Amino acid sequence: MDGGNRVWRVWVENVDRILKGANPGDLPVEQPIKFELVINLKTARALGLTVPLPLLGRADEVIQ
Repeated sequence: MDGGNRVWRVWVENVDRILKGANPGDLPVEQPIKFELVINLKTARALGLTVPLPLLGRADEVIQ
């Protein structure tokens, strides 16, 4: 999950800036570039949900 690592790094950099005295309102806000669709079938079954096949086909990752 490279995207997750990037989010973590940006978060840490912002915390560092705030601790050094930056105004949180002045920090830039970054919009996500990519969204990942991950479906956990075990959890879906436990909740009594049926995941449609087209949605499974679009998922980046399906957890059995």
